[in-house]
Amino acid sequence: MHRRARVTGGPADASSRSTLDKAAHENFPVAPFFLPRAWRADLMAVYGFARLVDDIGDGDLAPGGGDAVLLGLDRSATEDRIAMLDALEADLHRVFSDRAPGPSHPLMRRLGPTVRRCGLTPEPFLGLIEANRQDQVVSRYGTYDDLAAYCELSANPVGRLVLGITGTTSPERIRHSDRICTALQIVEHLQDVAEDLGRDRIYLPAEDLKRFGVTEADLGAPTGGASVRALIAYEAERARDLLDQGSPLVGSVHGRLKLLLAGFVAGGRAALQAVAAADHDVLPGPPKPTKLSLLREVGATLRREG
Repeated sequence: MHRRARVTGGPADASSRSTLDKAAHENFPVAPFFLPRAWRADLMAVYGFARLVDDIGDGDLAPGGGDAVLLGLDRSATEDRIAMLDALEADLHRVFSDRAPGPSHPLMRRLGPTVRRCGLTPEPFLGLIEANRQDQVVSRYGTYDDLAAYCELSANPVGRLVLGITGTTSPERIRHSDRICTALQIVEHLQDVAEDLGRDRIYLPAEDLKRFGVTEADLGAPTGGASVRALIAYEAERARDLLDQGSPLVGSVHGRLKLLLAGFVAGGRAALQAVAAADHDVLPGPPKPTKLSLLREVGATLRREG
């Protein structure tokens, strides 16, 4: 449960509102109501950036080319994802610059106060952009190490930004956070095998497909055969181990932040339970946890991590 950020005004603000409203449909609450107001505002600002870069990378921007215009490009550039990501990166650098003009996209202007208030650095934001650039040219991953390197760009920056916003960054917490974020990215990949294949992307390492005798054609079937389900179970166990390795992060903080981080870990564990309950057959559609199973996992995670 959370509250949506309020954005009002003209067409530019309407574009921002459309992006921010997607927070209601994410796997995990973006800015839960129980967090301090300042944290919620900062988390929504970071979410706005992350959602915008993913929408550019996936070709999911609102029709009409409005975001291209906001980034200083022609409307037709919306279809040129690399050009859009380059323009977004240029606007990001304006967020971190004291020189005029400032950022042009309203979501980037919204990000500025958060960056200054929390002392955030450009690196996590640049990582998210680079992950989406990689998605335009890399659609298969040969080894687990290759996939983990991608997660270092696509997922781990998010956890580091949460630590930065809440003022709890430390080397040990970053290590734990990276494990959790990589695990959550793997879980999402498992849930979305069919959808990703529709985008001509496979986030299951080729070495693992070979090990279990799974072909790309097998992944395109309406339901998963025994070999596909065995592969998914193997990857799910890998994600579960990463969640367990990273979960001490929950016990290293206190108060409402502990509840937020427990929710992230619990969300991953509940999603893995949903995958297991589907007998690891993810091809008909993404198995989703129930709210009750999520709440139970939050309680279990808090008890386990103290």
